[in-house]
Amino acid sequence: MNVTVLTAIGNPRREAELAAGLHDDDLGVTVVRRCVDVADLLAAAAAGIGQAVLLSADLRRLDRVAVHRLRTAGLAVVALASEDAATRDRLRGLGIDAVVAEAAPASGVAAAVVAAVRGAGTEVRDSASLYPAGPAPDDASSLDVGAVVAVWGPVGAPGRSVVAANLAAELAGLGHPTLCVDLDTYGSALAQLVGLLEDGSGVAAACRAANAGALDGATLRRMAVEVRPQLRILSGITGPHRWHELRSASLEVLLDRARRSFRYVVVDVGFCVEQDEELSYDTVAPRRNGAAVDVLGACDVVVAVAAADPIGIARFVRAVVDLPRPRNGQRPITVINRVRRAAVGRGDAAQQIAIALGRYAAIDDAVLVPDDPAMADTAVASGRIWSEVAPSSPARVAVRDLARRIAGEAPAVRRRRRRLMHVTP
Repeated sequence: MNVTVLTAIGNPRREAELAAGLHDDDLGVTVVRRCVDVADLLAAAAAGIGQAVLLSADLRRLDRVAVHRLRTAGLAVVALASEDAATRDRLRGLGIDAVVAEAAPASGVAAAVVAAVRGAGTEVRDSASLYPAGPAPDDASSLDVGAVVAVWGPVGAPGRSVVAANLAAELAGLGHPTLCVDLDTYGSALAQLVGLLEDGSGVAAACRAANAGALDGATLRRMAVEVRPQLRILSGITGPHRWHELRSASLEVLLDRARRSFRYVVVDVGFCVEQDEELSYDTVAPRRNGAAVDVLGACDVVVAVAAADPIGIARFVRAVVDLPRPRNGQRPITVINRVRRAAVGRGDAAQQIAIALGRYAAIDDAVLVPDDPAMADTAVASGRIWSEVAPSSPARVAVRDLARRIAGEAPAVRRRRRRLMHVTP
């Protein structure tokens, strides 16, 4: 097997030395192009040149997006690094397949490149040249991998952000470390719902750290604001024009670190999940709907929120069929928000909604959240969650039971209030 290799090494002397050493046919590799920078390297990869990339850790503008583009082009990525542990950890955080000692001989470098192309870069052990590969260490790795809950709803403001914030608060109230992430690229609102001053975007900062290979559990918890015991909020972008900062390669790392640091990760995603934009863009270009599509496809639970009125139900029925299924293939949990009789006309509102969902979407187990406008308005105005404003509200009880369902706990037993009969003398 002769592997064709692209090189991009910052030190010209070291590059010339390696190029000469790898010229040996017995090593099984051939250097087909020596690139001067990341742009040159990406251009060669896009042209289909080479099977592997050999680059140096000090290469300018080397980040997670660049590595993602190289791997999307089908190239294995091998990096040369010093004995500095921080440098090696950063490279692994970027998604590098294998990290080789900077002073390794050409034979050791060639062996690492061939192993990476074969998909065995994480299994090779060579004390003279190859550092142990694998994910970047995480100080929260002792926790079990948590679950990602994506909260989605169609266009028309059905209340997905309100449901996401209160669902996360209820999960935290059950004693589970919970992170609530605002990934709505059209209209983020989680920070305002919990009373945070919007002085920056936590999710954009986390994506920047992930892109630089510097996002770990401690960094993520520092960027997320603790608003309640066991509950942290990662605020969204401060304007819809910043959607391009949420790249797929960075979000992949963000979700992975969040899973390792929290028991539950509740993600508020945007309404639009269409992927037609890929027809007019390069496959590696940023996508505005990419954040929602990626999270929905990588999550463990999807909570689909609909407004409890004829327009809201119709929008939900038309949109839910195109919703990406989570990685386990489970159907979404349907939540009908602000259920009230006045919105559906005569008859029982719950019954009318159940008939419509069963007939047009084959859904028979929707969670109904009753309308409580006074409680909802008070919560938004004061930046508090429902359990703090009105713990016994039927709307709050419905979301609490939903949290228990997701956490695998039995719903709380509801006590019936005895009515007192007043006898008029």
